[in-house]
Amino acid sequence: MASVKSKDTGPELTLRKALYAVGYRYRLFGKGLPGRPDVVFAGRKKVVFVHGCFWHGHDCRKGNLPKSRTDYWGEKISRNKERDARNLKDLRDAGWEVGVVWECELKDMTGVLERLRRFLGPPRIR
Repeated sequence: MASVKSKDTGPELTLRKALYAVGYRYRLFGKGLPGRPDVVFAGRKKVVFVHGCFWHGHDCRKGNLPKSRTDYWGEKISRNKERDARNLKDLRDAGWEVGVVWECELKDMTGVLERLRRFLGPPRIR
């Protein structure tokens, strides 16, 4: 597991490139914010997490637990979900709005971008 990246993952890069292409500008890895969000829109006080389906326990095909060492993986994913819920609560309590994009959702980038456009508002014109 030491080789598993925690930032700049494929799903993160895919989403960030798409957001930039439609005109959104952002900061990365909200240092000092609970959970270190993947994409931060400080001026809008909004953050977006890009969750890997397996690591964050999504209820989809990619989120299935392995058939071996189920006790270990079940506990690990459960702890990840608890940590995610705690981080979301802490961010909301601090006045931030939070969006989550799941890895499996990136297959429909048009839908993801539309949902994020509703969440973020229109891109700011420079």
